[in-house]
Amino acid sequence: MGYACPVCDDPQVNARHLANHLAFTAILGDEGHEAWLDDHAPTWADDGERELAATVREFADEETYPQVFEDTTEERAEREGGRSGELFESEGHAHGGPQPHGHSHDQRLPPQADLDVDEDTEAVLAEARELTKEMLGDSDE
Repeated sequence: MGYACPVCDDPQVNARHLANHLAFTAILGDEGHEAWLDDHAPTWADDGERELAATVREFADEETYPQVFEDTTEERAEREGGRSGELFESEGHAHGGPQPHGHSHDQRLPPQADLDVDEDTEAVLAEARELTKEMLGDSDE
């Protein structure tokens, strides 16, 4: 279950996500989302997330979506110890130490992992990896 955005029909997992979607999209300049908020939630710019979620829930259609939201899959629910770091490297890191770190990494890469990377971007990524290694090494001392 979730909510369809009343402006663009984008699926949102709950009213809080819908409120954030509407507000962020409006703030980023989408006139349709801003107009909808102005009409249905006139105080949206001053409301907090909870208040805006309560308001937009009244106007949004609750839907059943065929896709599974990431945080509800059995694989993720069974994972112990929180996030594994799989978004940053798919294999070969040791979290700053030579010992195994107690979790395996899924070999699937995030959708953006197949993007072509130019030399400048690769240099920035390499520097970020090195700084991360240094930071993790310093925290062990």
